[in-house]
Amino acid sequence: MNRAVKVLPQVGQPDPSRYAPPRRGHVEIEEVSVTFGSGAVAHLAVEATTLDIQPGEFVCLLGPSGCGKSSLLNAVAGHIQPSAGEVRVDGQLVRGPAADRGMVFQQHSLLPWMTVWQNVALGPRLAGEAEPESIATTFLDIVGLSKFANRYPAELSGGMQQRVGIARALANYPRVLLMDEPFGALDAQTRLVMQENLLQIWKQFKTTVLFVTHDVDEAIFLGDRVLVMSAAPGRVIADIPVSLTRPRLPETGTEPEFVSIKRQCLALIRQESQRAFLQQNE
Repeated sequence: MNRAVKVLPQVGQPDPSRYAPPRRGHVEIEEVSVTFGSGAVAHLAVEATTLDIQPGEFVCLLGPSGCGKSSLLNAVAGHIQPSAGEVRVDGQLVRGPAADRGMVFQQHSLLPWMTVWQNVALGPRLAGEAEPESIATTFLDIVGLSKFANRYPAELSGGMQQRVGIARALANYPRVLLMDEPFGALDAQTRLVMQENLLQIWKQFKTTVLFVTHDVDEAIFLGDRVLVMSAAPGRVIADIPVSLTRPRLPETGTEPEFVSIKRQCLALIRQESQRAFLQQNE
């Protein structure tokens, strides 16, 4: 079947005045708890968690399965309301989803009946941007997918789909980028490439990033800080600074500081995973 190919606008440059000016993207999480259900079936997923994430920081959340990492992320996104406490972005109380917080999921959430280019342009169009098509073209170029703009999501590899998801999130010029295991479903080689690509994009825009992962190496490679959460109910039990030199390179994983932080993270996660296992059998 022949498909009409849409002629795309010329590639421009993202507006630097709208992206990560210093002091934007400050995330404050104050005594946040998240409870699902009520009464006898109530489940406390996150307990009295307080965090301060500075503008432009890249912060990674680690922890055993079911510890509340994604729940905390979704509270920042505004997809769920905390049962206690509050979340603020640049001093404004989070009451629901908004364009100042972009979200990238483990499984892409692209609309299958739209082309790649249409998916990325959708957010700016709904926001009333004057040139949504130009914005989409610009961000597809940034993630290296200009040649695939007229393809549909099903025609792309998993890594390419996630790059479209990142472009779509960035096209709304968010102050904070929230990422829920975005590379978890990718093969090891593609995952490494995606990590390096993400850091290049982050270096360009300096958007605040909160990144959930189960992968200790990934968290250390990407982050300025690694936050380790306890078994449910989740709370932060370690806030580990990562002072490794940037740009991070493949050989970064062999540096003594990297190995030392990895050993610390693995010990904490093993301890909490064992506790989670015992809880399930009580």
